[in-house]
Amino acid sequence: MNIKKNINRQNIIALLPLAALAVLFLVFCIVVNAKGYRLDMYLKIVFNEALVLAIVATGATFIYTLGTFDISLGASTLFSATLGVMVYNKTENIALMMAVILLTGIVCSLLNSVLASIFHIPAFVTTVAMMSVLSAVSAQIITVNGGALGGINIPSSVVKPFDNMPFKIAVLLLLFAISVFVFEFTKAGRRMKFVGGNPLCAYLTGIKADKYTILAFVMAGIGIGLGAFLTLVYTPSVTTTTASSIGMNIFIAIVFGGMPISGGARSRIYAALVGGFSYMLLNDILEIVIDSSAAYGITQVISAVFFLIVVYITGMNYKTALLPR
Repeated sequence: MNIKKNINRQNIIALLPLAALAVLFLVFCIVVNAKGYRLDMYLKIVFNEALVLAIVATGATFIYTLGTFDISLGASTLFSATLGVMVYNKTENIALMMAVILLTGIVCSLLNSVLASIFHIPAFVTTVAMMSVLSAVSAQIITVNGGALGGINIPSSVVKPFDNMPFKIAVLLLLFAISVFVFEFTKAGRRMKFVGGNPLCAYLTGIKADKYTILAFVMAGIGIGLGAFLTLVYTPSVTTTTASSIGMNIFIAIVFGGMPISGGARSRIYAALVGGFSYMLLNDILEIVIDSSAAYGITQVISAVFFLIVVYITGMNYKTALLPR
């Protein structure tokens, strides 16, 4: 009876992120209408903001599943977009720009994995170092070629064919489908959860964590590349502050989506998608409601409180007497 009760409680708590997303969407619609704003315009803004966050976070979920993290994701996104703009301005070749952006995202992520898995440097150290280096290099390129405030840009006509809902949704669904397949239906995905749940046990059973760490960072790199390209599609310019908050927002979004911060067997690939849109809806609701110069600070405080509540609730889902299944 206790086992059945625990399972039922876990199932209910697992559905809470979806319920929260539905409630936030409803509240958002009510708030926008109450303020007399155009709902379609604000929905488009939320979608474009949440899209990049959800895509980069979906790739990052593989890293978090291993029980580690990467706070250089924002800097990697900025660096990928910066190189993409520079390549297009030199060649005027959109295909080459897209290839460079995707390849840069993968290489930046792989460099983190090499330092972490092969040289056994703690992920915190490597990602902090990469964040500093990539941010500094990007800032230097942007400042030299366009100025710190104005930034660098490409003609909006270049990315206009991609700036539409069908294309963006297709990219999101394609990445999500590939991620679900790798995460749920392959040996690699199952072993990533095993490594994240108990690295020592995984090692004793013969699982080489280094190989799966590299794969996880490759998936994160794909998310970075796609996120950087869609950032340019939405705003065809890059400044030193572009994607500056993505690293921390990803951490919050994944937890908002119901995934435990410890990774392991309770990891859920849909957490990035659900959490990304939930976080952006909450953020925009607060910004609309708190319409003042102090809006940003108050928004951050309230978001932090929500974050702590979600961490506590999701913690209830895996701190049980039952082993994760």
